[in-house]
Amino acid sequence: FAGDSRSARLQPPTSRWRGSFSQGGYDISQVELIRGATRTPASVLIDDTRMRIALAEPLPPGGTLAIELAYSFVIPEYGADRMGRLQVEQGTVYELAQWYPRMAVYDDVEGWNTLPYLGQGEFYLEYGTFEVEITVPPDFIVVAGAELLNPDEVLTETQLKRLGEAQHSAETVPLIKLDEVGEPETRPAAGEFLTWKFRAENVRDFAWAASQAFIWDAASWEGILLMSAYPKEGLGTRRSPGWERSTEYVLHSISHYSEQWYRYPYPVAVNVAGIVGGMEYPMIVFCSVNAREQGLFGVTDHEFGHAWFPMIVGSDERRYAWMDEGFNTFINFYSNLAFYGDEATRTNRLSPEYIGGRMQDRIADQPIYTFPDQIRREGLGFLGYRKPGAGLRILRDYILGPERFDPAFKAYIERWAYKHPQPADFFRTIEDASGEDLSWFWRGWFYETSTFDQAIGGVEVNSEGTTYIQLLNLDDLLLPADLELSFEDGSTTRLRVPVEAFFNTDEYFVTLDRRDVVGVRLDPDHLLPDQDRSNDEWKSE
Repeated sequence: FAGDSRSARLQPPTSRWRGSFSQGGYDISQVELIRGATRTPASVLIDDTRMRIALAEPLPPGGTLAIELAYSFVIPEYGADRMGRLQVEQGTVYELAQWYPRMAVYDDVEGWNTLPYLGQGEFYLEYGTFEVEITVPPDFIVVAGAELLNPDEVLTETQLKRLGEAQHSAETVPLIKLDEVGEPETRPAAGEFLTWKFRAENVRDFAWAASQAFIWDAASWEGILLMSAYPKEGLGTRRSPGWERSTEYVLHSISHYSEQWYRYPYPVAVNVAGIVGGMEYPMIVFCSVNAREQGLFGVTDHEFGHAWFPMIVGSDERRYAWMDEGFNTFINFYSNLAFYGDEATRTNRLSPEYIGGRMQDRIADQPIYTFPDQIRREGLGFLGYRKPGAGLRILRDYILGPERFDPAFKAYIERWAYKHPQPADFFRTIEDASGEDLSWFWRGWFYETSTFDQAIGGVEVNSEGTTYIQLLNLDDLLLPADLELSFEDGSTTRLRVPVEAFFNTDEYFVTLDRRDVVGVRLDPDHLLPDQDRSNDEWKSE
């Protein structure tokens, strides 16, 4: 879909701007079909969040059709954490998303995506090129998920010089400083309005933000321009740093995910502080103006993690939240560790203790595979984010190991970049690239709601000096069993019982040709969500 917004006009807020999504959404006043020089009014049917355009005759293979729409809508104060406007001391921060009618995806599995937008199931979008012109009063700064085409027209000489410095600096360079916000010299001479022109290629969406109150800074990483735009209300203190560190966080996320998984393919990455708590779009994210310290790093890192899922790998968020939120939560775990080390707090969300405890709750009695709009609201965070994220961590750190998982996960991104993978495509790619049949894991973790509890049933030594260690699988979820054995001389060793040992029985005996075993521990590294750790250890009396 190639989008051409014509001109989006932004006016300072008045009483008529008050509104919310419940007051109406788009007002679509005209839809025309354009073929060559011929314009024809379209026959349309609007049903809630969906619009069907009837064609007088089928579009032949290879044929093209232009659709032109005239529409408007009221910018809500708070649009379901997707967009909105925030009044601050020096102006208003507008965050604009879901601001234009979009073409539905037609894929080779479901056909047209006709699922309505209900809120929990997010978006399923096609890739294309956007050429957008945004016309605003001259005192506004505009940032977008796109490359700015006319900086000479909308920036001052000082700002252009600073921008040039930022494009070659890993350190943050101010474009508009705190004491410059609102000053006339920060804006070029203009009339009643100023038009900012943007272009974004091979993206699935377009979002932007504008304000008179923006502090604006930038840096770069390997030719990628990294920026943050925020009002002074986003500034922190020495003890509690805030948005003055945002661009540093953006640089970490873009570089870490590029080096670890797949190179960031776009020229720009922008972080905006406003009323939206956290929301992702290609090349631009919205994060809470009130976020501080690890909270700000965490939300920034999470939203930019979405540049890979679903912005590069274009999964169907309307049906499979876990294929973007869960995968993103998984890569966030390692990014947080890389930045904060042992002081990272957000990693607790994937701890075995947390996951194991929540798997017993009512929120976990639906499978991950459930469509997000059918998940009970209180369960979305666990089933869409944390449980699938934890599952991939188990797969990487316990079942396959990084040496097999990492190349397989990279292969998934490479094979499905700018495409629309289904769950089976992910499962098959990991199996193909890792060389491992994992059907048992997909079934237990993603398709079912099974819990996990392995136990040591007992240890016996027979008269010939052979030791038998009884392992029990007390719940339905299957995983390999790692054992740490301790011996009388103080030495230890580890061994793994493969998952196949429990395919047709809940009991397995480990046999050792020695009698000096004095201790046995299951899951010695505590990587698994075991429901009862009290039965995971045995010691001789």
